[in-house]
Amino acid sequence: MVEVGFGLRVPAFPVDGSNFSEFMGQIHNLLSKFEGKFDSAWICDHLYPWCDLIDKMTPNLECLTSIAYLSAIYNKYKWGSIVLCNNFRSPALVAKMSAILQNLSGGRFILGIGAGWKKDEYLAYGIEFPSAKVRVEMLEEAVQIIKSMWMNGRATFHGKHYRVNDAICMPKPNPIPPLMIGGGGEKYTLRVVAKYADWWNIPNVSPKIYRHKLEVLRKHCKRVGRDYDEIVKTLANIVAIAESRVEAIKIASKSPFVKKGFEENYIIGEPDEVAEKLREYIELGVSYFILRFLDFPSTRGAELFIDEVIPKLT
Repeated sequence: MVEVGFGLRVPAFPVDGSNFSEFMGQIHNLLSKFEGKFDSAWICDHLYPWCDLIDKMTPNLECLTSIAYLSAIYNKYKWGSIVLCNNFRSPALVAKMSAILQNLSGGRFILGIGAGWKKDEYLAYGIEFPSAKVRVEMLEEAVQIIKSMWMNGRATFHGKHYRVNDAICMPKPNPIPPLMIGGGGEKYTLRVVAKYADWWNIPNVSPKIYRHKLEVLRKHCKRVGRDYDEIVKTLANIVAIAESRVEAIKIASKSPFVKKGFEENYIIGEPDEVAEKLREYIELGVSYFILRFLDFPSTRGAELFIDEVIPKLT
């Protein structure tokens, strides 16, 4: 079996009515308890809660400032963005910010980035929301700028959507961070993954869907002359785990994140069931999981996972 890594998705907003101070206490409890047990910690990039069932006025973390703060406190985790919305920040600025994060954290940053999707959030913050095709075109130009600045310390790029003239990135990141591209769009996004990604991520899909996406990615790799095996395949998913399946289903049923009728896309069950489900993905080629435990702010689910699931998979 391939070597498998496990990351911990850090919630960006509370779902239990906690205020910001209480919520940060819950996050510190989560991170302190599992430091050294999960390989990495990840924060999403939304400016208010992405789930429409949660009040938009609920306290919500910003991705990069939160990673900068938390990575300094919890220095045994690698830290990743899952995933930055490309249109929220200029790519040259992202290259500079991530280079500094990488150096200040001692090489513990993973840059996850995607084309963005939440129209109402764009418009609320005065950001133009172009078509999916254009957003992916912008992503493709952005990752070229970012990689050039990281590798060369400067970049000049004149594209259809972005122009930078001798944009400086000093100090260069050391080492160069992995660049993870998130998304499953088969015509455009996976082509960009094939050309530029070190890691690829997709969230909350069944093994059947994941297998199909891999087939599409493999074809894109062949077309662009990329070694398919070079790309680290990752899965982000939500987990409802408990001592019994009945209790796990109860946890999932209470969550605003689980879509009714799509339960096969999620990881739900007692430890043996969870291990078996993850084994299906591993057999497809997944070597890294980024997991959000639905019983948060409780840490019981993550404890069960550490104690009874990971030993079955490593």
